[in-house]
Amino acid sequence: MSDTFRLLRATLPEASKVVWRKAARRLLNLRLDLAGATDEERQRAERRLRGYQQVTRLRRADAVVVSYGKSGRTWLRVMMSRLYQQVHALPEDVLIGFDNFHNMDARIPRIFFTHDNYIGDYTGNTDNKSDFYDKKVVLLMRDPRDVAVSQFFQWRYRMRPGKKALNDYLPDGDESPIFDFVMHEGGGLPKVIAFMNLWAREMPNVRALELLRYEDMRADPVEAMTRVARFLDIPATGAQIRDAVDFASYENMKKKEAEQAFRLSGGRMAPRDQDNPDSYKVRRAKVGGYRDYFDDAQIAAIDAMVIARLDPVYGYGASGPATG
Repeated sequence: MSDTFRLLRATLPEASKVVWRKAARRLLNLRLDLAGATDEERQRAERRLRGYQQVTRLRRADAVVVSYGKSGRTWLRVMMSRLYQQVHALPEDVLIGFDNFHNMDARIPRIFFTHDNYIGDYTGNTDNKSDFYDKKVVLLMRDPRDVAVSQFFQWRYRMRPGKKALNDYLPDGDESPIFDFVMHEGGGLPKVIAFMNLWAREMPNVRALELLRYEDMRADPVEAMTRVARFLDIPATGAQIRDAVDFASYENMKKKEAEQAFRLSGGRMAPRDQDNPDSYKVRRAKVGGYRDYFDDAQIAAIDAMVIARLDPVYGYGASGPATG
């Protein structure tokens, strides 16, 4: 089977689903326009629709990767994609996304990548993770302080206005400084902590779960990917894992994003502005980098919030994550 045919077989079904998902949202907006819906009704309806669309994939998935936005998911996706590409001789210019790799080779599982921010709006399970109980879950977490700072740059330079309103971020056009954004209860550090705490409480209820911290991936990516390969039953060799880590290095990913090398992966791996490094998906990849943006008093306030609110299971104390 030629690479071109395999790519078409893999990407066309998902591309058609993306078109239908977007069409459903446009149709919903038209119906809401005709009904004279309020902004609150619009947001509630769209969140429920997005939740339904995600639940349909969740229920068909063989495995799930859950993470809060800006926790290193793209880096993990690239490494996982590279592993499957090597093991199953797949083309390298496409990233794994739900069933596209499965469509090229049925031995590859359907893997659903989610930020888990709409599913509860459809199922009603907003105070538990019962929708995931019978799944195999890779739970990717990152120091919430670094997440909140990265979210600021995502909000400022990459996020669409409608998405800001939908997810309770500060509104489009807001010029709040980074500290105010991070401390904002809607889309800042408190929201990240709440997400992590709910998963901390629910982890024991999931049938099979692998907790993977971004900081551990940075410290020893080979060991981290060895764990992921074992958990997902990817029959990769040590050499293939090392190759995947090298392929997904910060420098190589930055280069590939600038070149838009993953041409069949939509806009998720493309900068909004080639001349603005803060508009790139791959931005800094620095552990503890949040400290670079605040004065001592602000750092103290941010650290105090983490100590007071975050479940200690993740190991994120005032001095940063414990490793090993």
